[in-house]
Amino acid sequence: MTPPAVPDDEHNPLTTKDGWRQFVDDTPTCPKMLPLRAFRALSEEDRLACNEPRLDHHSRLVVVATPTIRNVFTTGRRLVLLNRHQISGRRGLIVTGQAGTGKTTAIAHLGRNRELLVRKRLGPATDGRLPVVYVTVPPRATPKMLAIEFARFLGLPVHRQETQASITNAVCDLLIKLWVELALVDEIHNLNLATQAGAEASDQLKYLSERIPATFVLAGIDVAASGLFSGIRGQQIAGRYTATDTEPFAYGTSAQRQNWRSLVASLEGALRLHHHKSGNLVKLDGYLHERTDGAIGSLSQLVRSAALEAIINGSEAITRKTLDTIEVDQTAETSHDERRRTRRPRRRRPDADAA
Repeated sequence: MTPPAVPDDEHNPLTTKDGWRQFVDDTPTCPKMLPLRAFRALSEEDRLACNEPRLDHHSRLVVVATPTIRNVFTTGRRLVLLNRHQISGRRGLIVTGQAGTGKTTAIAHLGRNRELLVRKRLGPATDGRLPVVYVTVPPRATPKMLAIEFARFLGLPVHRQETQASITNAVCDLLIKLWVELALVDEIHNLNLATQAGAEASDQLKYLSERIPATFVLAGIDVAASGLFSGIRGQQIAGRYTATDTEPFAYGTSAQRQNWRSLVASLEGALRLHHHKSGNLVKLDGYLHERTDGAIGSLSQLVRSAALEAIINGSEAITRKTLDTIEVDQTAETSHDERRRTRRPRRRRPDADAA
């Protein structure tokens, strides 16, 4: 059965060929700002229309060249070149760390950068190629489920009665024909090697990396703790993959604080608010680190949410008061609450003074 045509402006998930192409082709421009006097003179209807591009701008994730992203870019590009003429035993990259530390952002933009480089190098000859594939590992993944994820990305129809082998062969044959260079596999922590299905899915991933002449980049939450490197299967993975750890930004030394301020300044530089003064957000760097525990995902959510609120309520500036009203992810909120309780001084018992 042929799927219905999808309108060009319809959103497709990143785990599909069309969604990935939209992501690679997306080059958002920074919205123009009207002079403040002209903005104030707008009618309510015109002001709402004028705000829409700014709301869209602040809803996007600002990609900052963090040390993690730079390391993933450098290592990933080197591995692609290293594997160019490898027949077997190709080397891969694992990006691992806590949630909210930029793993998915790093590998997605590695893939986007790689595809744009291929387009630039080959020009029109890029037509008919698929340099990058992006899939996520589903919960309790089996080998067949993993093969289906690749088939879904490619748009290959999969029938219920098809076997794992037939799906896998179709996927491998097509990816070879499309000259894939980079295979991004996210949510790798969903592979549980302690179960038979998880162990077999790990074997399937290794098989795919042997059949498909591409560099595999895996990403997941604390994959060592999930057992991915344990046992004979884990040793095979550890022997072929370079691991890059993503961590929250620290705030102990002066150099660490400066790195954090640079990150905050990059986000602040992307703001498009009429009353926000440059540097006001950087002055709150300590507060922002406390609120987010140094996680770039939490920081991005907090700043972007505050910017959206500033446009909606008309204040056009991010203040400490505004930030206090914004809730972020539960991990950051819990960590913030624990630190506040730790710093809170104990009350003296009334009978202590009497004594």
